[in-house]
Amino acid sequence: MNGRKMPPTERLMDNKGLKQKIAFEVERTSAYCDNSPAKKKAHGCKTSASKASDLFEAALAGAHREVNMLFSKYSEVLSERAAMDASQVRELDNLLMEARNLESNLKEKKDHLRRTLAIISDKLQG
Repeated sequence: MNGRKMPPTERLMDNKGLKQKIAFEVERTSAYCDNSPAKKKAHGCKTSASKASDLFEAALAGAHREVNMLFSKYSEVLSERAAMDASQVRELDNLLMEARNLESNLKEKKDHLRRTLAIISDKLQG
């Protein structure tokens, strides 16, 4: 590779390619073992199975790290989003409280103005 990180889809395709390579190696090795003498067959098949097992374990460990990394990033994103949502909810609550206070203040001023106009009207009629 050239030092850049592959997107998850390319990494998954790499894992699939690795699995196919492992399967090919197992088939090739088992075919070779079947054509070899019995003494070599027992030793060669164990070695090839061990190599295939090691390759599979390495691929599995890589996939496990990849999944853990993706889950970690996903949980970070969810955590950040939850914090942002909580902040927005607090901001909306503050705006709502301010709007209610303004509404109450305007109602008081309206009532005061109505009373003042009533007093002025009574004086003009009287």
